Amino acid sequence: MTDDDVLYLSSRRVTELLDTDAAIASQRAAFTALGDGTAELPGKIMYPSRFDDSVVFAYVSRLSADTGTVAKFGSVNPGNPAAGLASVHAVINALDPVTGRLVAVMDGTAVTTLRTAAASAVAFDALATADASELGLLGSGTQALAHARAVARVRDLRSVRVWSPNPGRREQAAQRLAAELGVAAKGVDTAEEAVAQVPMVAACTLSRTPVVRGEWLAPGCTVVSVGSFEPTRSEVDAEVLRRAAAVVVDDPGTAADHAGPVVDALRERRLAPDDLIPLGAVVTGRHTARTSPGDIVFYNSVGLGIQDAAAAWAVIAAARGPREHP
Repeated sequence: MTDDDVLYLSSRRVTELLDTDAAIASQRAAFTALGDGTAELPGKIMYPSRFDDSVVFAYVSRLSADTGTVAKFGSVNPGNPAAGLASVHAVINALDPVTGRLVAVMDGTAVTTLRTAAASAVAFDALATADASELGLLGSGTQALAHARAVARVRDLRSVRVWSPNPGRREQAAQRLAAELGVAAKGVDTAEEAVAQVPMVAACTLSRTPVVRGEWLAPGCTVVSVGSFEPTRSEVDAEVLRRAAAVVVDDPGTAADHAGPVVDALRERRLAPDDLIPLGAVVTGRHTARTSPGDIVFYNSVGLGIQDAAAAWAVIAAARGPREHP
């Protein structure tokens, strides 16, 4: 391999190579590997800055013997949306599985957006009732839009209610989703209105205080939170977890250290470590989360390096073309 063989993939190129269906397939592979116990998943670094409200993160992981190690480094900057920028920016490096030499450098922001929403779609597919067709969306930014697109690939999505603090942004998001997905999408005035009586709720905010309250949830609702990725962030209140028949997480050990609502519940002994159900175990059929249509199910994602590894190698395979595989 020479330097000319290294793939350098921009955000635009990553998005071209990894469509929503391919991203979802990559995340099924990631959680299947976790469920089977074959993935390599060292602990991740999440470090809040002392200088501002940013959080730096670093992940290293490996999906399989024929895909090499993938490392992602980046930061979460909550003030970015006000400037029209994504909250997360990152870069991904992928190494050859045999030699360890550099195979690809790609925009990690696009990968993060696509794989996070795709993983939530895998979660909704595994956890939500089969007839769920309405989504309550908390947030109106890049990640929220990606979630609606991904959910539409695993359920017959007919309507979306969008809430975020900025009326203009939520109306714009609703109009965009209506045009893209052909669904009845509307901005609503309160978080409660977005959540009440819907079977699927996706919280895609950076809120440190709850935007979803358990008292609002209808029987059978599946709630997914992707913004509760560090101990000081809780998009859902304690009542959500109290009412949940099952609390599902991307990885129990990681969630116990990083997922705000889970950290709180464990500390207050409202949950025990054994109560945390890994999504991989559900995907592989080793564990059941929903036992009846009326169950409320909560899924907290903090994000795992194995998700990036699976998505990055899907991008590499697509870039190499149909005759080459990782």
